[in-house]
Amino acid sequence: MKNPPKILICDDEEGIREALKLILSDHYDLILTKDGDQCLDCLAKSKEIGLVLMDIKMPRVNGLEILKQIKTNYPSLPVVIVTGYKSVETATEAVRLGASGYIVKPFRSEEILATAGRHC
Repeated sequence: MKNPPKILICDDEEGIREALKLILSDHYDLILTKDGDQCLDCLAKSKEIGLVLMDIKMPRVNGLEILKQIKTNYPSLPVVIVTGYKSVETATEAVRLGASGYIVKPFRSEEILATAGRHC
């Protein structure tokens, strides 16, 4: 049997990481990280990641900076931004930098599953 696709979740809020884990864990292998450094570290170690779900507002380095680094090192890896900020400018900037999509918190389970299904 084939292994389920891997999704890397990067969010500094434990509640959001846990919510995403509850929604996705029946269908995907998940790696949970709480900041950009951990996210980049996991990507360097695991080549099978099929999708990154990432917050923008995080301590030290924001998600857009991490997005730039991911797209430089892994240009074909889909990254979907999950954020509480409904700013059109931020969404536009994220897509310009290579994000595959944008989900606004609070999200719905169906929205997360549909997004993961499209990219994995």
